[in-house]
Amino acid sequence: MNYRHLKKTTLLFFILLVAIFLSLIIFFKAFYPCPLSTIPSKTTEHDFLQYFDHRIKVLMGKYEIPGVNIAIIRQGKILWANAYGFADKEKTIPMKLETTCRVESISKSVTAWGILKLVERGAISLDEHIIKHLKTWKFPPSAFHPEAITIRQLLSHSAGLPLGTIGVRYAPDDVIPPLRESLYRDAVMMASPGSTFSYSNTGFNLLELLIEEVTNKPFAVYMHQEILQPLGMNHSSYQWSKSFQPFPNGYTLNGKPVPPYVYPEKGAGGLFSTIEDITQFVTAGMTKFNNTGTKVLNHKSIQALYNPTVKIPGLYGFAFPWYGLGHFIEFSKNNVMAVSHGGQGTGWMTHFHSIPETGDGIVILTNSQRSWPFFAYILNDWAQWIGFDSVGMSNIIYAEYALWILVYLIFMILLIYVYRLLKGLVLHTRSLMLIQKRYSPNQILKLCVACCLFGILLWAVNQDYLFITSVFPEASVWAGYCLAFCGVVLLMYFFIPEKNKNT
Repeated sequence: MNYRHLKKTTLLFFILLVAIFLSLIIFFKAFYPCPLSTIPSKTTEHDFLQYFDHRIKVLMGKYEIPGVNIAIIRQGKILWANAYGFADKEKTIPMKLETTCRVESISKSVTAWGILKLVERGAISLDEHIIKHLKTWKFPPSAFHPEAITIRQLLSHSAGLPLGTIGVRYAPDDVIPPLRESLYRDAVMMASPGSTFSYSNTGFNLLELLIEEVTNKPFAVYMHQEILQPLGMNHSSYQWSKSFQPFPNGYTLNGKPVPPYVYPEKGAGGLFSTIEDITQFVTAGMTKFNNTGTKVLNHKSIQALYNPTVKIPGLYGFAFPWYGLGHFIEFSKNNVMAVSHGGQGTGWMTHFHSIPETGDGIVILTNSQRSWPFFAYILNDWAQWIGFDSVGMSNIIYAEYALWILVYLIFMILLIYVYRLLKGLVLHTRSLMLIQKRYSPNQILKLCVACCLFGILLWAVNQDYLFITSVFPEASVWAGYCLAFCGVVLLMYFFIPEKNKNT
């Protein structure tokens, strides 16, 4: 190696070190705004709420969440509630505590109360086959046996039904397809009833139909009369109302505004409510501290909602080990039970967590699909303060850390490969050859992998929703950049081969 080549390779090595150093700074900066906190359980309410207020604002900025309504429950009563940010960024309309929001799949927990009310009245039984009560609708053909589906299985997502069509929404004044039509499209069984947990909007929409068939009332009317009004949820409805105006925009992962919409179905995700009303619902289940719930359901029925019914496998099990009837269930190391449910729709994410035994709870409503890591940090802080073992959703924090570390390591490896490629050009062991007479198997493999990576990225950017981008709205973007960089490096190695292999 002559002096000129040595000088150039030394410069390249120095550039590599600078690139690694700068990327290391960027990597740590990604975590700096929201490190994991250690909050002693003996922290005073005043000190915690002061910290919590600041924490919410920081996390909203980091994850670009336009608006948040949040409430904390202690001993079965609202301790604190606050509204942050905007219901409509474009018009600078602030989020308020009285703002009506889409609560999405929190609707399932409320719908479950409606079903248990019918059980108490003797109109239905949890272990009855639902087909017994369906007089005006039949299941579509499938390879399994819908006549074996029980009401308990529908409530616990173990009926063998699919998730259902997602993303179909209508403006409130549109002509909306009837419930029976959408159910016939979605209720095609994919497994035997009772075989496994499989989260299903379709199942809860079937429960909506069940309520209408048994009561001869519209679902929204029955739920208002029998559940919402008796629980004091006076600003909630499964039916759209012009009184909700001004209604907040939702905001997608890309920050695009989503105007008000409704689904053809209501039971799985059609509830409109306020932070105060959802808090009222959560406290109704804390029968040791509050008698509101026992005015609607007896203590035994409320406990039935919280009994672990189905073990949850896979990704859901990463955060929640059990599902009851319309509620996710988890236990602390001391066997204290927490019940919860979240919701996600186009532009919306919501969550509540409740510990009935201690009267502690938290409710979070956001108008952004970028809220999952936000929830994880907030729930982790809250759980530490009340002395509850870290809630399962806080695992998202560690998963996000792991993804960042993986992205960083891959990026470092790619930088080293770029350095080796440039060094080969400097030393003339490689040369640019856009057209070659013969390609080695190794080159062809690199080209194929690069094309696959670009194809995956092209597919991903054209999707309205991806699970990974919803759970990791920041890290997944950088993972995408990293994959693109990997594809570019592979193409560079394809077009700049070693001379001794292509002479």
